[in-house]
Amino acid sequence: MPTFFFYGPKIELEKKKEMIKAITAAASKATGIPERSFTIYFRETQHEDVSVGGQLLSERQ
Repeated sequence: MPTFFFYGPKIELEKKKEMIKAITAAASKATGIPERSFTIYFRETQHEDVSVGGQLLSERQ
């Protein structure tokens, strides 16, 4: 079962549904694996929980 994880900000339900369809269709087309086989997890993260380049996103401007 191919699995994708999306770590990022909170996304509206309708936007999640759009992403799910787009990611699933693209992955299926690229791999030949049926769409029904893919699993996608959304993990909501806050800016104070992520660091890029040694700095928290909450501290970047």
